[in-house]
Amino acid sequence: MSIELIDATKTVRGITHIKPTSLVLETGHFNVLLGQTGAGKTSLIKLMAGLDPLASGQINMDGQDVSRLSTQKRNISLVHQFFVNYPHMTVFDNIASPLRVAGMAKSEIEGRVQEAADILQLGPMLSRRPQELSGGQQQRCALARAIAKESRAVFLDEPLANLDYKLREELREQLPELFAGRGAVVVYATSEPEEALLLGGRTALMDDGVVTQFGPTAEIYRRPATLTAARVFSDPPINAAEVVKTGTQACLATGVSWEVTGAAAGLADGLYTMAIRPHHVTPVPGADGSVALNGVVQVTELSGSESSAHFQMGDDGWVSLAHGVHPYEVGEDHAFYMDPSKAFYFAPDGSLVA
Repeated sequence: MSIELIDATKTVRGITHIKPTSLVLETGHFNVLLGQTGAGKTSLIKLMAGLDPLASGQINMDGQDVSRLSTQKRNISLVHQFFVNYPHMTVFDNIASPLRVAGMAKSEIEGRVQEAADILQLGPMLSRRPQELSGGQQQRCALARAIAKESRAVFLDEPLANLDYKLREELREQLPELFAGRGAVVVYATSEPEEALLLGGRTALMDDGVVTQFGPTAEIYRRPATLTAARVFSDPPINAAEVVKTGTQACLATGVSWEVTGAAAGLADGLYTMAIRPHHVTPVPGADGSVALNGVVQVTELSGSESSAHFQMGDDGWVSLAHGVHPYEVGEDHAFYMDPSKAFYFAPDGSLVA
């Protein structure tokens, strides 16, 4: 089973929401749409689900052109970030609702509902109504409905966004197993890079209605094709600054310089954008070759076992993310250390060159 988009576009009142997009999404793994709010993830899902019309292009499901088919005829399931359940129905009836619409036999409905409820640990709650469930249980009910339906495609539009941290962690771990081996194309939209990495599979990076890169998630993280892709796939934001390469030296506008190694050493002399993720900029020296930076701390945050600091160095804002608790004072001049071997280099047009 596969979903293929061929130069698919979407416009709303003359404004283009999805620019020409060609993409093939397949079974066997999660297909993640990763991008910030407004990047076009939900718009693309609505096109594939048949909820919004194509302006141009084509959508195929398993080789069949479904561009003009209704949502019902595409045999898909959609789980939103909001708990979409029928409040007047029990959990059993909520899960069974699409099966009854399809005219399925009562015995088969009961079997499928029970199986889905067991997978999502909803067995004891089948007689309850949604308002009697916690937020996590309501979202499990929506997921169970998608599993019981045995759709050709399942679209999960930020399904964990409104759950508390513990529930998000729990369901995030379970989701790949829940849909494994079911033969459906699973498409998962998220704005969180960490979530994309945890889910694995293949990721389509989205920005302003465009898929900027698509491929194995870990591979894209390690080798973003453009500066835009690197920015989409980094949270906290990736550090980026212009550098001038001269011979074997790279130099920032502040005068900080370092010896260029690896593939970057072969670049022609000139102006580039260097980008490095926050966890490679730390308040303590790292491996040999660490480059000392100095900046004024603007914002600090302690999150679990990690400390982050936003600091200003020259005209550029930088971010450091480090394990442990580090004492920062807003407004202070603080030393940080960058591992230049972890840096990306981008040409003036934004393409990755090293």
